[in-house]
Amino acid sequence: MPLPNFLVIGAAKAGTTSLHRYLGGHPEVFVPSRGEPSFFAHEGEPPRFSGPGDEDWTFVTDLPRYRGLFDGSEGKVAVGEVSPRYLYFERSCERIKRHVPDVRLVAVLRHPVDRAYSHFLMNRDRRCEPESDFRRAIEREDERAALNWGWDWRYVGAGRYHEQLSRYYALFDRDRIGVFLYDDLKDDPDGFFRALFTFLGVDPAFRPDTAVRSREASLPRVPALRTLFDRPNAARTALVRLAPRALRKRAKAGVNAWNRVRPDPLPEEVRREVFDRYFRRDVERLEPLIRRDLSHWYD
Repeated sequence: MPLPNFLVIGAAKAGTTSLHRYLGGHPEVFVPSRGEPSFFAHEGEPPRFSGPGDEDWTFVTDLPRYRGLFDGSEGKVAVGEVSPRYLYFERSCERIKRHVPDVRLVAVLRHPVDRAYSHFLMNRDRRCEPESDFRRAIEREDERAALNWGWDWRYVGAGRYHEQLSRYYALFDRDRIGVFLYDDLKDDPDGFFRALFTFLGVDPAFRPDTAVRSREASLPRVPALRTLFDRPNAARTALVRLAPRALRKRAKAGVNAWNRVRPDPLPEEVRREVFDRYFRRDVERLEPLIRRDLSHWYD
C-alpha cells in the first residue's frame, strides 16, 4: 500500500481544514476522507495529554492503519494528507524523513497573533478554554504545559514558525518545502492555488470551489441554546414527542445558525502588544529562512 508523496504540515487555524477539501477536489490529487491523522506526530505513542477536551482527539498511530488511509489512490499524481501537528511536534520531522524521504512539504503560515486568537476562540467555542481574556490565556501557557495540556493551548508556541520550520530545512532540501501564506489564500486564491498545484506537480489551471469554507471563528449568542437539542431537557423531550424527525432537524439547524455570532475582533493595541512581545523576533528570523517579505505582518 502507498504512502503519501506530499504532506500539509500546518499551521493550525491557517485554512488547513478548507485546504483539505480543496485538494480533494483536484482530479489529480488524492487525500483521505479523514483529516488530520497526525501519524508522524504520534507514531507508536498515542498522546496522553491532560487538558480539558484532550481526550476527544483520536489519531492514527500505527503504520498499517496509516497506509490504509491511501487505499484507492492508484493513478493519482499527488497523494497526501493534512495534519497541522507535524509543524509542532519535534519528532514529526525525523519520522517523515525516515518513512517518506522524498515527500513534498506544504506549510501555510498565518499572522501568528491572528492564528493564536482564532485558536483561542475555537477553544472557547469548544468550552475547553476557561479563560475569557486572550492575554490571560497566553500568560498561562507555560503553566498549562507543565500540567501536560496539549498543543491546542500553545497559542504562542504554535506560532513560532522559524523555530518549527528550521527543523525541516535542516533535514530536507529547500525545493521539497513549499511555504505559502494564509493572506494569499484569502486575498489571491487564484495565485495561491496556481503556485500550490505547480509545487505538487499537478495541473495548475484547476480552481477549486472556494465559496464553501469550513466554519470560521464564532461564538454562541446564547450558550444555553447550544445544548437544547443534544442533552436531555424538558424542551427537547416535548419536541421529540410532538414534532416529526425532519421538522426537528430543521429546527435544530435554524436555532444553531441563529445562535452563531462573529466574535469581536482583537483590539489593534492588543494585537500589536502580543506581536511585539511574543512573535516579532521569530518573524524577523523567519523572513530570511523562507525568503519571503513579511513586512505586512509588522503593521
